[in-house]
Amino acid sequence: MEALNSPTVFKFIAEQVLRCKPERVFVCDDSQEDVEYIREAAIRNGEEKPLKRPNQTVHFDAYGDQGRDRENTKVLVPEGESLGKLINTGDRQKDLEDVRGVMDGIMSGKEMYIRFFCLGPKNSRFSIPCAQVTDSAYVAHSEDILYREGYEEMQRQTAAGKGGRVFKFVHSAGELDPETKVSTNLDKRRIYMDADDSTVYSANTQYAGNTVGLKKLAMRLAIKLGAKEGWLCEHMLVMAVHGPDGRKTYFTGAFPSMCGKTSTAMMDGETIVGDDIAYLMNVDGVLYAVNVEAGMFGIIKDVNSVDDPMIWHALHDPEADRIVSNVLVKDDGDIHWIGKDGDVPARGVNHSGEWSPGKTDAKGKKIPVSHPNARFTLRLRDLPNVDPALDDPNGVPVGAIVYGGRDSDTSVPVEESFDWVHGVITKRAAIESETTMATLGTEGVREFNPMSNLDFLAVPIAEYVRMNLDFGEGAKTPPVIFGVNYFIRDGMENFLNAKQDKRVWYKWMELRAHGEVDATKTPTGFIPKYEDLKRLFMEVLGKDYSREDYDKQFQLRIPERLKQLARVEGIYRKPELVGKTPQVLFDVLEAQRARLIEAQGRHGDYVLPGAFEGDV
Repeated sequence: MEALNSPTVFKFIAEQVLRCKPERVFVCDDSQEDVEYIREAAIRNGEEKPLKRPNQTVHFDAYGDQGRDRENTKVLVPEGESLGKLINTGDRQKDLEDVRGVMDGIMSGKEMYIRFFCLGPKNSRFSIPCAQVTDSAYVAHSEDILYREGYEEMQRQTAAGKGGRVFKFVHSAGELDPETKVSTNLDKRRIYMDADDSTVYSANTQYAGNTVGLKKLAMRLAIKLGAKEGWLCEHMLVMAVHGPDGRKTYFTGAFPSMCGKTSTAMMDGETIVGDDIAYLMNVDGVLYAVNVEAGMFGIIKDVNSVDDPMIWHALHDPEADRIVSNVLVKDDGDIHWIGKDGDVPARGVNHSGEWSPGKTDAKGKKIPVSHPNARFTLRLRDLPNVDPALDDPNGVPVGAIVYGGRDSDTSVPVEESFDWVHGVITKRAAIESETTMATLGTEGVREFNPMSNLDFLAVPIAEYVRMNLDFGEGAKTPPVIFGVNYFIRDGMENFLNAKQDKRVWYKWMELRAHGEVDATKTPTGFIPKYEDLKRLFMEVLGKDYSREDYDKQFQLRIPERLKQLARVEGIYRKPELVGKTPQVLFDVLEAQRARLIEAQGRHGDYVLPGAFEGDV
């Protein structure tokens, strides 16, 4: 600890030790011996159990602790400050007293683990050192897989006079069930982010989305810090799309939950930098991005050897350190989950305890073989398709930004914005996504989710829109902004896209980013020309692409577009929800409405792309 020479960290840790009252404290300096001690502690404490495959363990969360707790997750704001009613906030003074009271003595009889990590690559302008305090060896082990070690980065930044620029995290799983070792006091669950002090508090929960503070919880801290320093923290993948003659174009992309973000980042033939969170900075007029993380915390449901060969490989690699959670464990120590290759086992142990097909919960609902939100945790470097730029301290230059949601009846499969401002407003600020049974319990409800970041904002929505608009102004050549929709359907509820079609959309976008293919201008943006897609479908998928399919997918659905504009504009006209919206947003939406109405007058409600082929 003394070698860190960081008064900020010393004060934080001293406060947590005095408040939480652990029996003993272990400080990890990132040596292999220390890292292994924590990994072994997770097994020794019963939070993880070894499985049949070497270096693979399983963790179970409590039956009621299987996902993010939105109700008890709050951004703490000072009295008199408002982030808008769409963001869950708490009174800073009152809720700090509350969570500190909950944590008083919470680690009594337990060991406290102190770890240091780095968000973003080490020795970089993107680097943010982090101090983690937890009584869960499972949480500390998970973060070792998901993040870059940070002890030396903490020393480096302190020596450079940046010792106060630290994110701080304190977590306790609270009282554990003596047999299952899961959190028991879920009614006292707290997940609070004090962005003004760059501190996250998490108590009485084990689910990684509530406890691995460096992940989504730290986004609130980073968004607030980025607002002060002029950069962006985004809920985005980072990937390289491979173009002609060995060219690589780096894309970022934002998608709400269950809308294809991980499957996009893992597309066959491309390489992954990250699948979840990115920092973006303007460096001498060029926008660069890094993956904040070094690992992947993914949903394991439906992962199989055919559709997900890279993840499948990493999950079965005997050398790779990985954790699975809330899956079924068979008698022989092998595992099964929803959608895995092979038949469902006749029995095993899962998040509900002893399980067999047909088991029901207290409400009579059938319990599946694994939880729908069961997870895997692995290092990106263990994926065969990892991009060499994963840890590049300079980041990667962004050539294109993609936004998508789950949309059955409005948007075309791929569309380019007219310019940066049009893209930010119509593709980013206007994101809607239809819910699925897995996300809400009801299908088809449209949720407003600007930038796919609504759950993680620590500034008002309108302020975040303004930050995005300003961010592109300083770029010499801003990245091209695209919208995608993998879920468009016909009137009979049949999907008009096949699962692999997205590979073609991205090859087209890569060519457009370099000005190498033409496009058709419509009232809402530029769409591909049929002849280009026909060629790409054959080159990429070996598939004949018909004009009939093109017309169905890319027809302009004007009534649905106008309704979408009205819904989005209605939200931004309510300052109590979003704050004070920049006037340019309304101007851009009104101009799009006028173009749609003009086209409707000329061509009718539903317009085939051929009607616009002369409007380039």
